[in-house]
Amino acid sequence: MYRHPHTPPYKKLYLDKKNAKISGVCAGLGDYFGIKPKILRIAAILGSIFFGFIFFVIGYVLLAYFLDEKPENIYESKKESDFWNSVRTEPSNTVRDIRYKFRDIERRLRAAEAHVTSPQYNLSREIDNLDK
Repeated sequence: MYRHPHTPPYKKLYLDKKNAKISGVCAGLGDYFGIKPKILRIAAILGSIFFGFIFFVIGYVLLAYFLDEKPENIYESKKESDFWNSVRTEPSNTVRDIRYKFRDIERRLRAAEAHVTSPQYNLSREIDNLDK
């Protein structure tokens, strides 16, 4: 379990150099917010055209300078990466999915407990012990 006092690495905003076109800012923002980097790149270009080129360039350069590069082994698997991405983008759906999984586990445990404590199970076990 994560015990470091700082923000867990999967909750931080990083530069994504693997999917970068220039420095990885849009790819990192896309990864963090669960948006395709291509959409963010188009939005950044349109925003710079309509709202001021200098504003977006300064923001991009500042993010590129201050953000850390995404570590190679931040997630153990693709499944873990998808899970934390869903936690960031749709936390209510993630909670719902986890609640559903726990209910399913509880249902299966109750069924197993009912089977093990049933008289039929005890009788079968005693008959098996007679053969030995």
